[in-house]
Amino acid sequence: MGHIVNGEREYRLLQQRLDQNITGAPYSPVFIQILKLLFSPAEATIARQIPLRPTSVAALARKIGLHQEELQQKILTMAEKGLVFDFEYQGQSHVVLAPVVIGFFEFVYMRTRDDLPMGELAQLFEVYMYRDDRFARDVFQADTQLGRALVREAALPAGDYSEVLDWEKASYIIQSARTVGLSLCACRHKASHLNKVCAAPLKTCLTFNQGAEMLIKKGMAEQSGVSEAMAVLEQCKEAGLAQIADNVQHSAGFMCNCCGCCCGMIQAIKTFDLRGAVVTSNWIADIAADTCTGCGLCVKACPVTAIGLEAGKGGRPHAVCEASLCLGCGVCHFACKRGCISMKGREQQVVVPETTFDRMVAMAIERGKLSNFLFDDPSRLSHRALGRIASVIEKSAPVKAVMAVKPIRSAFLSAIAAGAKKYTER
Repeated sequence: MGHIVNGEREYRLLQQRLDQNITGAPYSPVFIQILKLLFSPAEATIARQIPLRPTSVAALARKIGLHQEELQQKILTMAEKGLVFDFEYQGQSHVVLAPVVIGFFEFVYMRTRDDLPMGELAQLFEVYMYRDDRFARDVFQADTQLGRALVREAALPAGDYSEVLDWEKASYIIQSARTVGLSLCACRHKASHLNKVCAAPLKTCLTFNQGAEMLIKKGMAEQSGVSEAMAVLEQCKEAGLAQIADNVQHSAGFMCNCCGCCCGMIQAIKTFDLRGAVVTSNWIADIAADTCTGCGLCVKACPVTAIGLEAGKGGRPHAVCEASLCLGCGVCHFACKRGCISMKGREQQVVVPETTFDRMVAMAIERGKLSNFLFDDPSRLSHRALGRIASVIEKSAPVKAVMAVKPIRSAFLSAIAAGAKKYTER
């Protein structure tokens, strides 16, 4: 009985560790079941002690009291399952604990496999993510998000196309990447195990650069050439899929081609009315009501149901777009056979973080997890002390928080943030 209780404790502690991540992992008996299927008890014990920021395997081995070679093998096993990130830097092995998203959920379903109970996990993930709003609200709260919509370049008026910046173009993201990985869409693959997948293509997930190299090495992605990736992009556009990319301006790590029925980000919008779950593009659909016949093709095509029909003069129906829902993806423009939909610039420019580090810090601040992000090694007293200070700051009223940060910024915040940025850049 004691062994069972202790085993349950390890999974509960692992859940608490994962919940410290920026995107969170709120407790649920269902989530504990997911962890039990993914991690052995011994793996859970190790995983809960892995920092949220990269650490060397040698340092981790000393911390938890294992021989480095033994720990290295256990980490390799977990990395093959997609539960941790492992990589080499300056001749040393490093590891970091993967979050739930974007993390081990995607890595489990980015390929076919027979080493995990995929159907059972799909059922559990479905319940955890969509039968209860706590996980979705943890991930998609506040303003800064993991993903942003890309406008289809061909949907823009000729005069406006020159105003699109490189980082807003799906073609530029692909063509500027040094490495491109191609994987199964994790969301549609999961849906296939629930017998409710749509007819959209399955191998459509694009990853780039260092992330792609890691996934290719682990067999979770196939290396793709630029021309092949561009062909996938065109195939996805033909299928009516929306492009959602990493919410950064430089060195985007991923590009999803999303349907309105399976995509986790879009389901958060439609199921829980989390309208900010995907950052919009700088464009919005503009429907010409006087020429629209109300055929409804755009209504069916919109991935987030931002378009509906309403009666106009004489009772004739025409399409209308709800601005607060529109992603600005341009899918509706191509669905309309009469040319009634154009894309126009939004009145207010969308703010997109420059780098992954900037995005992570912004998300951490907005979600009250800055101390977790900067000081995530609970075994060190100095980290606990500084983390407590930072936690007090981030929970203070805005004016008080600013006043509190200024006097101590030079003392420790800038130094720690600079160190974290170096880790992220590496």
